Amino acid sequence: MDIAIIAVLLIAAVILFLVELFVIPGISIAGILAGGCYLFANYYAFTRLGMTGGFVTLGISAVACVGSLIWFMRSKTLDRISLKTDIPGSVDRSAEQSVQVGDTGITQTRLALVGQANIAGHLVEVTSADGFLDEKTPVVVVRITGGTIFVSRNA
Repeated sequence: MDIAIIAVLLIAAVILFLVELFVIPGISIAGILAGGCYLFANYYAFTRLGMTGGFVTLGISAVACVGSLIWFMRSKTLDRISLKTDIPGSVDRSAEQSVQVGDTGITQTRLALVGQANIAGHLVEVTSADGFLDEKTPVVVVRITGGTIFVSRNA
């Protein structure tokens, strides 16, 4: 009976461990319960079966944990549950391409380093080169690097 209890606890621990690792990432109830099952199974084995039975259970626990991880990674289960959808859309960058260095405009939102501004009649996302800028502040484009428009206060 003791071996059946230990076996059930180890099987539950392996299942909860795999659920924690692949279904519910992070530290959750499944991970805590898996750790508890492993610990209790080994504690139970050491107290009921002695030192030899405890160390055998400890070895089986380690092999079961690593073996189930390797088996699950090699199985097609991950392929069946993983997302394979591509997002076909793209961001419209035509407004950013029409903005040139030296163009002036006015901020539409507060620039807490990044925000929106109306530059040359186009509403674009800009980055402040001067730090924080309030909305409705006149700005000038100082540089464009890698699609990022940098603006500073227009004095």
